[in-house]
Amino acid sequence: MKFLTRKKSPDSEANKSQRITQSKKGKSVILSVIDKRKAFVIGMIVLSLGLFFAEFQFEKAGVVVAIILGLLTDLILYWAIREDLKENFSIELFILPFFYSLAFTLFYFLLPTRIIIRLVLTSLYAFGLYSLFLSENIFTVGAIRTIALLSGARIVSFVLTLISYFFLTNILFSLHLWIFFTIPLLAIYTYPLVYQALWTYDLQKLIPSIKVWAAVISLCILELGIAVWFWPSSPTVIALSLAGFLYTLVGLSHVWFEKKLFRSVLWEYVWVGVIVVFVLLLFTSWGK
Repeated sequence: MKFLTRKKSPDSEANKSQRITQSKKGKSVILSVIDKRKAFVIGMIVLSLGLFFAEFQFEKAGVVVAIILGLLTDLILYWAIREDLKENFSIELFILPFFYSLAFTLFYFLLPTRIIIRLVLTSLYAFGLYSLFLSENIFTVGAIRTIALLSGARIVSFVLTLISYFFLTNILFSLHLWIFFTIPLLAIYTYPLVYQALWTYDLQKLIPSIKVWAAVISLCILELGIAVWFWPSSPTVIALSLAGFLYTLVGLSHVWFEKKLFRSVLWEYVWVGVIVVFVLLLFTSWGK
């Protein structure tokens, strides 16, 4: 009695092993994404609780607490994306997370001690922080290859940059310091935030003069900061005007990098600048 045996084709064996390898890679990628999202959620919860309880426990050491939360934000981000950073480490990824937590924590101490205000601000902080973590993760991958989510991450990052800048500037001018202290402090966070906002459009490092570009924009903002220091207006209006000026200059740079600086786009930013000047004039206390 004869039994017919069928020999396995080498090609079929190779295809089978290739499918198994691809399956394992796909599972590892999925697990990596899940692990990062879990890390982002854990970090968001820890930092949000730290922000919420900051005013209760550390009222006299607000600056120290703000710096600690800012550094902790960077540490959590590094912990979450440490595997991706092995291939492409960029210090720019950690600029905005630090200043974002710093701005919210310091601004937190200026608000009335009402539980509803704390809850609202903490919720906004948590939502923005999670979005920021996701954006920084996209930038990590986008520095290696172009991905579809990169445009959305840039928008989120720019909006959070404007919010952080507004909060920090509002805090700074609320202190009513001498001008020789105000302007250097303004420069300390203006240049890093401007540079980071420009860097998100230069992940492939195709623009060699981006640091000089950021320095020129920062210098323009600082010159306006000197002018508004003498301006008889409230810190909130001054902060709004400087944030609007930053939005105009950095936004124009973004469309220039994308080669989309058409006349219609240019006029949109010009009108934003006009509105900022109008608000500054409208809410100025000329009689004081």
